[in-house]
Amino acid sequence: MSSEALIDIKGVTHAYKTKSGPLPVLDDLNVSVKEGGFVAVVGPSGCGKSTLTRLIAGLMKPNEGEVWLHGARVTSPRSTVGMAFQNPVLLEWRSILDNVILPLEIVPTKLSRKEKEARAEELLALVGLEGFESKRPSELSGGMRQRASLCRALVHKPDVLILDEPFGALDAFTREDLWQTMHALKAKEPFTGVLITHDLRESIFLADEVVVLSGRPATTQYRLPVAFEGARTIDHLYTPEAAEMLNVLRHQIEIAQGRVAA
Repeated sequence: MSSEALIDIKGVTHAYKTKSGPLPVLDDLNVSVKEGGFVAVVGPSGCGKSTLTRLIAGLMKPNEGEVWLHGARVTSPRSTVGMAFQNPVLLEWRSILDNVILPLEIVPTKLSRKEKEARAEELLALVGLEGFESKRPSELSGGMRQRASLCRALVHKPDVLILDEPFGALDAFTREDLWQTMHALKAKEPFTGVLITHDLRESIFLADEVVVLSGRPATTQYRLPVAFEGARTIDHLYTPEAAEMLNVLRHQIEIAQGRVAA
């Protein structure tokens, strides 16, 4: 395992079985994330980014290679992993508070009902949803539902948070607001993050490093350390440093798409 890496993906190759034969998705993929780090993964559509998240979470096993978490090989789902997706998938028959508490009803815990509610209320207040605990999902906007989904992913204090395009369906203003919320959450609720996104601005605003995957079957094509220093604000996205990083990433995506030569 790589030194200091909390997540270590080593030589992973994977193909899906289809009626017409194997569909190769990942090929000798290597990605590591240090403890407390935040890595964004970008690449062409269909290159296997979401497959990567399922491998880290232990929801599936690779055909070849290994996935390590906390120095142990991942062979089954891990309760130390939280996940948030583009669709918040909140249960309409449960209040927002009860939706957030749901993982605490699944993951073994000694917390009382009152302690579970206090934990959920703490997170909801942190993302600006104080006072909405008793509402149903249909009574909230898309951005508010996604905030609740993030709280649900963090309520059991996971070591790893996987974000699979959680802001992709939101309007630009709401996305930027949630990007800043993510920084506030990470400062208050430390975790090691993996973000899957098609938004290059999102990748450099949220992550410490951006990993570019090649076209399918995907391998690690390029790694870009994010050069921002200190607390980030949206203004960072309008600096020369941001413009340079975005130019590099756009070029790498064009290479991955086969539009330009490497």
